[in-house]
Amino acid sequence: MKRFLGVAVSAIALAACGGPEPDTPAQEAKTGVADTESSAAGETRTAGYNEDRNAYFGDLHIHTRSSFDAYIFNVRRTADDAYRFARGDTVTHPSGFDMTIAGGPLDFYTVTDHAEYLGILPVMDTPGTELSELPRAKAMFSNDPQQITTAFQTVGASVRSGEPIDEMYDESIINSVWLQNIEAADRHYVPGEFTTFAAYEYTSVTVNEEENSFAGGNLHRNVFFKGAAPLRAFSTLDSPNPEDLWDWMDQKRAEGFESIAIPHNPNVSDGQMFRLETYNGDPLDAAYAEQRMRNEPLVEVTQVKGTSETHPALSPNDEWADFEIYDRLLASYEVSATEGSYVREAYRNGLKLQEKEGFDPFRFGLVAASDSHVVGGAYAENDYWSKVGIVDGTPMARGSVPFMGTKSWDAQPDNPIVTNAREWFSRWGASGLTGVWAEENTRESIFDAFRRKETFATTGPRMKVRFFAGYEYSEDMLDAPDLTRLAYDGGVPMGGDLIGTGNTPTFLAWAQRDPNMGALQRVQIIKVTSDGEAVFDVACHTGTPDPTTHRCPDNGAAVDMETCTPTGDGASELKTVWQDPDFDPARRATYYVRVLENPSCRWSTWEAMRGNVPPRPDVPQTIQERAYTSPIWYMPAN
Repeated sequence: MKRFLGVAVSAIALAACGGPEPDTPAQEAKTGVADTESSAAGETRTAGYNEDRNAYFGDLHIHTRSSFDAYIFNVRRTADDAYRFARGDTVTHPSGFDMTIAGGPLDFYTVTDHAEYLGILPVMDTPGTELSELPRAKAMFSNDPQQITTAFQTVGASVRSGEPIDEMYDESIINSVWLQNIEAADRHYVPGEFTTFAAYEYTSVTVNEEENSFAGGNLHRNVFFKGAAPLRAFSTLDSPNPEDLWDWMDQKRAEGFESIAIPHNPNVSDGQMFRLETYNGDPLDAAYAEQRMRNEPLVEVTQVKGTSETHPALSPNDEWADFEIYDRLLASYEVSATEGSYVREAYRNGLKLQEKEGFDPFRFGLVAASDSHVVGGAYAENDYWSKVGIVDGTPMARGSVPFMGTKSWDAQPDNPIVTNAREWFSRWGASGLTGVWAEENTRESIFDAFRRKETFATTGPRMKVRFFAGYEYSEDMLDAPDLTRLAYDGGVPMGGDLIGTGNTPTFLAWAQRDPNMGALQRVQIIKVTSDGEAVFDVACHTGTPDPTTHRCPDNGAAVDMETCTPTGDGASELKTVWQDPDFDPARRATYYVRVLENPSCRWSTWEAMRGNVPPRPDVPQTIQERAYTSPIWYMPAN
């Protein structure tokens, strides 16, 4: 049975009553450069510049009232509010409570409103405007849940089909709001302190048998511009084919607008994000691979709607594969196809294509984001507010406590709130953040890190992870004060290609905990080849990995489920050099690092404890927060 976003829209009909707020006038001056100095070559550098690169953390996926879905979720906050939240200000959630970022201000943040009907719904909800007089507008902002559902479903269906609704497709408004978002990003950009980008979301959805809805597989991309951005954004109302987006990006790049696109939620793409043919069903070829990697060097591997690293069905020998798996198609209860939807499998298929056809279209680096639609991401399990405004703004709505009037999970009524909580919201997660290794906190330096894939993804904690490979690394260098410089000079960092020499390479993996979050339990290296994968524990809090099983001893860490207090010890830092015991110098392989914290309470357990009810039984009670680095690709010299 399928149920769609309409039921969620119905649920907010009685609560959605906030009037529109005007968009912030885009007239302020662009922020100037702060605390800069000049290099010997005359380049301007900001304070904190480090040629060995610093770790910066940020969220690359945030929505405001200008997104067509956020506005219907009663979100009224603007891009300016989003940037203020990222810098530490408290903003109010649509449900009325305060949101303050966990762990302190971020280093970079990006508003990525949906380009489709950008800013149109607020205008339709503004009395006196021409769009507010449309029968569709009067239905969408009425007090009748059925009218709201029907009217909003037509908008979702238009975004999915790529066929604009002529009466509300006002490009002058859309382009104006796009420019306002660009100007907000410029206004809050403080080189050396806080970086923003002009960006938006391209909202492609696979079409299934259902008509007049948004339901389908996720093929969304967030498009980022390094500096200046064009005057309009390419959306699904131009074409729902992502390959047409890449053509447009190539065209704009030739005009001087450098950009990248980052796909997200392949886990709910219904097997289409990493399919082994083009959007129109043609065979993949070298030109496809080159264009995709030029425009999509990264993929979002974790966010609120689940993890896309791998799936237990694809990685049955990975004990940690069953982590925050979410598999419902967009606005639907239908389960997404598994094959073609996860990054590790894509790495394997890419190597197969490379070996047989001579090209690899899946050489992605890894990033993470929240996909928050309330301007602020919830990154901590003990302070979670989910994603879609008043629709899931309470513990009951997101299913961490039983429906009102009930105390038992066995006696839940059959209604849309309970069903949506069970199928969707209770299975979403408090994730994630992107880490980059960049010389300084500027657009140029961080974007360049995106381009070379020197990025890592975390499920929320700001743990720092380094990953290098070379042929002259040794255990002695681990204590060297200039370890990072030695690593760069003697090898390649995450995101790089390691060319074979006939010798066995040595990998350097180095993780530091987030002092505000859990301690570290282990560091793993994941190896992927064209016909398999292997998970190696390479650094342990307690003891050393077993040479046969490649697993760390149990460090005894656990959680007191009465208080959600972690028990047992963990590491503040884990650092090691490692060689692959099964290394074949003649064979391509992809390696990346996964870092695991000690167990901690999942957000749903925290909320159940505060509600004095048992934790929901059909979701995990604890999790192990983690980080993933971009890979290093080994390739034989020939």
